[in-house]
Amino acid sequence: MKKYNWGIAHIFASSNNTIITITDLTGAETIAKCSGGMVMDTDSKQASPYAAMAAAQRVAEEAVNKGITGVHIRIRAPGGIKSKQPGAGAQATIRALTRAGLDIGKIEDVTPIPHDGTKSKGGKRGRRV
Repeated sequence: MKKYNWGIAHIFASSNNTIITITDLTGAETIAKCSGGMVMDTDSKQASPYAAMAAAQRVAEEAVNKGITGVHIRIRAPGGIKSKQPGAGAQATIRALTRAGLDIGKIEDVTPIPHDGTKSKGGKRGRRV
């Protein structure tokens, strides 16, 4: 029987970047953190699935070195008045974390949903092109 040491992988996947943070179960202490912009040299490629996989490999390697064996995943999109769908890097990140040897517990969507908060930009008749 395998003894698990759990952590939480917070994945923020927007259309511009993917940020991965692994914390302990309380979420108070950060164990590892990386983003697509830290592994890619071009700004236009930091939102790509390849950049997300490279960032996830770096984060997983650091987490395994610190004793984490399994993670619960919390995926977040920009939300609010912005996109409610996670970016292209979310799925690639999960795949890379499993390939790196981390076991996956539960996968949860924590995108913020507005309860009629702020007005979206663009004016009364929307953006006119």
